[in-house]
Amino acid sequence: MSLQVAVQMDHIAHINVAGDSTFALLLEAQRRGHSLVHYTPERLAMRDGQVFATIEPLTVADEVGKHFQLGEKRRVALSDYDVVLLRQDPPFDMAYVTTTHLLERIHPKTLVVNDPAHVRNAPEKIFVTEFPDLMPPTLITRDLDEIKAFRAEFKDVVMKPLYGHGGGAVFRLTEDDLNFGSLYDFFAVTFREPWVIQRFLPAVKHGDKRIILVDGEAAGAVNRVPSEGDLRSNMVRGGAARPTDLTDREKEICTRIGPSLRKMGLLFVGIDVIDGNLTEINVTSPTGLRAIKRLGGPDIAVQIWDKIEEKRGA
Repeated sequence: MSLQVAVQMDHIAHINVAGDSTFALLLEAQRRGHSLVHYTPERLAMRDGQVFATIEPLTVADEVGKHFQLGEKRRVALSDYDVVLLRQDPPFDMAYVTTTHLLERIHPKTLVVNDPAHVRNAPEKIFVTEFPDLMPPTLITRDLDEIKAFRAEFKDVVMKPLYGHGGGAVFRLTEDDLNFGSLYDFFAVTFREPWVIQRFLPAVKHGDKRIILVDGEAAGAVNRVPSEGDLRSNMVRGGAARPTDLTDREKEICTRIGPSLRKMGLLFVGIDVIDGNLTEINVTSPTGLRAIKRLGGPDIAVQIWDKIEEKRGA
C-alpha cells in the first residue's frame, strides 16, 4: 500500500545530503513507493479549523547537487495525507511551537511523526530531567545566586541555552575562570528563558554518543568525538563520527526511557549520552541516521518506515 507522505522541513535545496537524516527517510520512503510532497513551515495555514499547506511533489536522488526535483505548487488539506513528517530543524521557538499546534489538529488521523503535542511538551533539555538519576547534576535557571552555588559545588561546569541547538553557545567554566561574569551578562541579554548548567564530564573528550530509538527501542548509535581544542562533539561543529556499540549502562538508559517515548508517540528519537550520563533527549529533528549506516551500522530509516507502515496499516 502506497502512503501519501507530506514532509515539513527546511527547504530541501539547503540540506547536506551526506549527513541529513530527513533525506535518509525520504530515500527510503521513495524506495517503498510512497508518494512524497515537500513544504516549509511558513507554508502552513489554518482556516476555520482546517489545516492546509502549499506543497510541491518531491522526488529525490542520492546525488550531491542533483538530490531533488520539485513539482508544481498546489494548496492541499493536510488531513488528506496519511503521514506528515515533522522534520524542520530547531531553534525550538514560538514559530516551531505554533506549527505543533496546527499539526495537532490533524493527528492521529493523519499520523504526524513525531506526535506534535509531545514534541511541544518535551523540549530536549527539559524532558530529560524526568530521569534525574540517569543524568549528571543539572541546574535550570537564570538566577545568578543559584548558578554561583552550583558552580561552587561542582567546580567545573558547562553552561548552555535551554533552547539552543547544534552546539551553539555551549561554554565550559572552570572554578577559576574569570570570564564567568561576562558570560552571565551575555546570556542575560541574549536569552530570555532560563539556561542549563551541568557538571562538566571530562570523558566528553572520548565522545558524546548519539543513540537512536525507534518507537522506544534502541536501533543504533554513533560516537561523536570533539575536534582538537573544542568542547563540542556535534558533527556540525567539526565532531568526528566513529562506530560504536552500546554499553550495559546505555542499554539500561534506553530501557528506562523507552516506555515513555512509546506512550508519547515519539517514534524517532535521538538521545545523547556521555560516559553513561544521559544529557539530552532529542525529539524535534533528530540526526545520525546516515552516519550510523555509513559506519557499518543498521539502516535505521528502514526501521522507522517499518514502524510507520505498521501504525498506518500499510
